[in-house]
Amino acid sequence: MASLLKELPSMTTILSVYASISGLSMLIRTILNEMIPRGMREYIATKFSDFFAAYFSSDFTFIIEDRWQAVENETFRAVEVYLPTKVGPSTRTKSLLLGTNDTNNITAPPKPGIPIDAKVVDFFQGMHFEWSLCEKEAKKYYHRHKRYFQLKCKKNYREQVMQSYLPHISNTAASILNKRETLNIYTYDIEDSMWESTVFKHPATFETLAMDPDLKKFIIEDLDLFVQRKGYFQRVGRAWKRGYLLYGPPGTGKSTLVAAIANYLSFNVYDLQLQGVRNDAQLRRILTSTTNRSILLIEDIDCSTKSSRSRNQNKNPKEDRKEEEEEEEDQLENKISFDPGVTLSGLLNFIDGLWSSCGDERIIIFTTNYKEKLDPALLRPGRMDVHIYMGHCTPAAFKKLAFTYLGIKDHVLFKCIEELIQSTVTTPAEVAQQLMKCDKPQVALQNLIEFISSKETEMVGKDGAKKHEEEVIKEEVIKCRIEDMKQDVRQSKILTTSVYLT
Repeated sequence: MASLLKELPSMTTILSVYASISGLSMLIRTILNEMIPRGMREYIATKFSDFFAAYFSSDFTFIIEDRWQAVENETFRAVEVYLPTKVGPSTRTKSLLLGTNDTNNITAPPKPGIPIDAKVVDFFQGMHFEWSLCEKEAKKYYHRHKRYFQLKCKKNYREQVMQSYLPHISNTAASILNKRETLNIYTYDIEDSMWESTVFKHPATFETLAMDPDLKKFIIEDLDLFVQRKGYFQRVGRAWKRGYLLYGPPGTGKSTLVAAIANYLSFNVYDLQLQGVRNDAQLRRILTSTTNRSILLIEDIDCSTKSSRSRNQNKNPKEDRKEEEEEEEDQLENKISFDPGVTLSGLLNFIDGLWSSCGDERIIIFTTNYKEKLDPALLRPGRMDVHIYMGHCTPAAFKKLAFTYLGIKDHVLFKCIEELIQSTVTTPAEVAQQLMKCDKPQVALQNLIEFISSKETEMVGKDGAKKHEEEVIKEEVIKCRIEDMKQDVRQSKILTTSVYLT
């Protein structure tokens, strides 16, 4: 034993050899760094890492990115919904994301989320899984960051993951979404190229909606039929979607009806402003990033000139040219750079073209104050399947508003108000505004009578002035026509005289 100890090198010798090896390795690393470009070094390191991982590691990694080709990755969305349910006190993670988007309730308990690079452990049928959410810079300019989940497991779990575990996650996520208590309303952030959401808690329902009972019944039955006919749409070869056009004067309840539909179906709302979209390509990316079981809302579609103007007709080329020149002058004055904008063809390609099949169970709702301004191509069935006129207040709608705001079903003043409403154009929003001024039915109804009466007086005055103006214009037109006829007679006499002299 003593002889064996004598043959071992001393500590000084060991440290000297280690220092020599370290110095040599540092020298070699420096030389390689100088001679081999950084990209090549990273490539070689990656290949060595993959080689050792493939032959010496028993782990396997699944990558689930947030987008799959041109659309949102539904598997990513399912995992995003599923994983927070696995976050608890026993979760092996050093950090936890908490927050709430319920702006209406500051005391709402925060909901857990998965922060970037945090690890979540899950167990399924005796198998151990480790999840992590990662983020990296996107290559394309319209996606600043790309998020993806990493799922690490044993190699021999691959088949179980594909056949059992991922379907379990999708079914659990679907169950959670179907039972969700809160809805979200989304708006698109053009700069960050992403939808941003907040809690949608609009109180409107079909019970509180001031609308003709027959029309309300028709809408409810149409919605029920739509959500129950998935197999029918597949059998006839059509995309599972439904288009609605809500048209009528301002203040007639178009937005309120949208809220009632969202609450009835438990669908999230995607509110898209076409005026902020640069071109058709960006519009396609925006629309394909919406989720199933949702409402796509495009309000005031008539305000988007390129989507409302006819593609094949120019009824008055001079007026169109004048409008274009005015737009060019405004852009030069304000020095605003602009893109071609959304075209009608680009919009139609999503709602009724090949891209309309990218998603299921969707409601597309357009609103407009002026239906006559829309291109006929937008109005045909398949694009806007149901046209709903949101007109002025009717006696039935008034009674519903009175019950909603005042809690009364009948009153001695009802008959008088109903007669005034039938003879004077009044919107439901105006009626509701008057009823909200006082909790006492008698006072509120008297205020409403005074409002409608004053409005009727103003309209009579305007009609009289308008009628007088029309008569004056008509007289001027007649005078102009008479002068034109006289001028034609003079020209005819001159022409006849010249011919005779010739």
